[in-house]
Order: sequence, then C-alpha cells, then structure tokens
Amino acid sequence: MRILLTGAKGMLGRHLARELEGHELLPVDIDDFDLADAVAVERAVAAFEPGTVIHCAAMTAVDRAEAEPDAAFRVNAVGGINIAASCQRHGARLIAMSTDYVFSGDLGRPYHEWDSPRPRTVYGQSKLAGEDGIRAHCPNHLILRLAWLYGAGGPSFVHAMLEMGGQDGPPLKVVEDQRGNPTSALAVAERLVRLLDIPLVGTMHFSCSGETTWYGFAKEIFAQWGLAKRELTPCTTGEFPRPAPRPANSCLERRRLRLAGQPDMPDWRDALEKFRKAYPDG
Repeated sequence: MRILLTGAKGMLGRHLARELEGHELLPVDIDDFDLADAVAVERAVAAFEPGTVIHCAAMTAVDRAEAEPDAAFRVNAVGGINIAASCQRHGARLIAMSTDYVFSGDLGRPYHEWDSPRPRTVYGQSKLAGEDGIRAHCPNHLILRLAWLYGAGGPSFVHAMLEMGGQDGPPLKVVEDQRGNPTSALAVAERLVRLLDIPLVGTMHFSCSGETTWYGFAKEIFAQWGLAKRELTPCTTGEFPRPAPRPANSCLERRRLRLAGQPDMPDWRDALEKFRKAYPDG
C-alpha cells in the first residue's frame, strides 16, 4: 500500500512510521511542505499518488494556540482542508487525527461520537474546523479522536513525570479533578495499521480504554517505573491556572469501534506497561 504520512517526525508519526515499514511509505513533515499551501500539498499528493494519507500533522500547543489563533487555524483547519481536497481529487483515503478538545468537557459521562462538539479553546476550535473541512472535502475519510497521548521520545505527561519523579524534591502536586483516557501512541499505531484494510468511514474515538485522573495516571507511572524519590499529592485545576482551560472530562467512549464489531482499544494500564517494556527510558 502506498501511504503518505504527515507529521512523520511527531510523537504519533514516529510510531506509525515504524509500524508501516512493510508498506511503500512517504513520511513528510513541516520541512517538506507547508500544509497551508494548497499548491504544495497538491504537488506532493499528485507526485506520490498514495492510496491512503494518514494525517497526523497538527499544532498541538494548547496554550500557544490561545495567543496565536491564526497559527492554530492555519495548520489545523486550513491544512486539513488542503489535505482532504487533494485526497478527493486523487482518490486517496484520508485517515486524520483529532482530539478530545473538540468537546467542552462538561458532560457527566464519556463522550461518544454522536455527542455535539463544543470546544472551549482555540486549539479545540481549530481542530473541529479541520474535522469539518475534512468531512466537506473528502467523503472517504476516517477521523480518529485521541486523548492524553504519550509516546516514545515525548514530549508528554509520562516524560514529565519520569523527569520530575527521578529528582529529589518536595511532594509533586498533580491535578485530580480532570479525568481522561491515557493513550499510548504505540497502541494507536498498532491498531490503526489493522484498520487500513477495513473500509470504515466517519468519526471514531480511538483512545485507550479505562479512565483515570492526572493524579491517578502519575501514580501508575511512578509505580510501573519504580520511582520513589518524590511523593505525589493531589491538587485542583484552580491551583494551576493556564491560558487555555483544560476539560474536566476528556473521557471518550469508543462506540463506533464497538458498533463496527472491532475489538476495543487496550486498557490504559496495560498499554502503559507495554510502552514501558518497549521504551524503558520513555
């Protein structure tokens, strides 16, 4: 299969590049062309003639997006539209990554794919605009929403905890009033490759199963890596104000995956253990 992979140098892109080694792969990143340049995107897709485009490239700096909304929309919205339009012109299937930030985080249960998005941040708004552009310009698409992603080399919450947990110091405060699905990029890449031959279209939640808080996630990281130099203590979101509001509820239900008769994503603890064994240094 001929696959064009955008964002190939990013955390998920690096894992996907390894999983796709058996395919004819063209990995590209920001140094290769500007996603917001429709001509450059069209030239790349036309030259390679992929059967599938896996679109991982994104501006994911949530707080930076609040200060630089044009930059966020340029990459996440315009970039998605350009990729989708080129895929449609050349008959390529588009598999694109999105985020739990398209939701407000106010719901009292996990969000499923038919819940209405209501982003509260510029990042979430720009990703939703990208989703809408993909739906409008490329019917043969699969949008995969992820949450609390970590992967080899980082940067991620796992890497921050490994660094700080390995240092002497006072108890480390970690937020306990935000819930989500810690999701391994390794698990996402492994499962995504299995979907390449399945003609699913639409929007699908693709986070790991099970849920916890950032504090619970940190405790599991400390336990699995045997970190004992620092203690952990829970705190509230209000103690760490950020430019972009964080969702209180980032939990995603994988209803589409279940209704498609596909196995669920692995439990987040099991996925973390598999990641630790594969990448003990993170």
